[in-house]
Amino acid sequence: MTLVTRNVVVRQLTEFAELVATQRLYESIWRPTGDGGAPPVTAELLRAMTKAGSYVAGAFDGDELVGACIGFCSPPAAGALHSHIAGVAAGMRGRNVGYALKLDQREWALARGLTEVTWTFDPLVRRNAHFNLAKLAADATEYLPDFYGSMHDDINGGGETDRLLVRWRVDAPQVAAACAGHPRVVTATGVVGLGISDDGLPLRGSGTGSTVLVAVPPDIEALRATNPAAANEWRYAVRDVLGGLLAAGARVTGFDRSGWYVVERNGGS
Repeated sequence: MTLVTRNVVVRQLTEFAELVATQRLYESIWRPTGDGGAPPVTAELLRAMTKAGSYVAGAFDGDELVGACIGFCSPPAAGALHSHIAGVAAGMRGRNVGYALKLDQREWALARGLTEVTWTFDPLVRRNAHFNLAKLAADATEYLPDFYGSMHDDINGGGETDRLLVRWRVDAPQVAAACAGHPRVVTATGVVGLGISDDGLPLRGSGTGSTVLVAVPPDIEALRATNPAAANEWRYAVRDVLGGLLAAGARVTGFDRSGWYVVERNGGS
């Protein structure tokens, strides 16, 4: 399957040289550090995944690999693909390369009779929250504390790796609409469960009300580099508030572009 969007071509990767290029691309994005650093994925693992029929796709701008996404299938009864890792070259941000990869992944899943794609993302990364929950209309379903353990790279900074699990129901009307260019839009109105103080730190609010808003910092990756203590404070605050709401049965209905998770609580109390 080959998908072309805005001069970017997305296709399945088969040649070993392309898999080596994918490993190098991921290394350039995550930038493993120190003795504990390791490439996010190796070409040898990708070779095995392609042989097994997994999803291993690359996005090309001309002859240059500028993005890649890989995933593997859940047990047959689940009818799902788990999208493990996706990345886009820094110079290509803003050109919808990640969106093109996801459109291709959806078509790949539909062609194989799969009903959903799952993946995880760091709930503190604002642009990823908006991309996943608004632009793709995926549903955040579970908060996973320190899911991968300590990861030694420039993005994760060696800290705890909390993740949100999302489920993308590839045949759902709202997903079809999002993939046609009509994202899910929510409005940040409700009780503030977690806000941002004047000095940029998490500010606890009220946990009551039927709709609760949970803020994340504008740029957690920069904050990890400049103020690790503040970044850790955000990690634990979002874990406590957003993770606590989801554990209690609340539902994330979307993410407002201004930086808020919109969460509906059961019972409104």
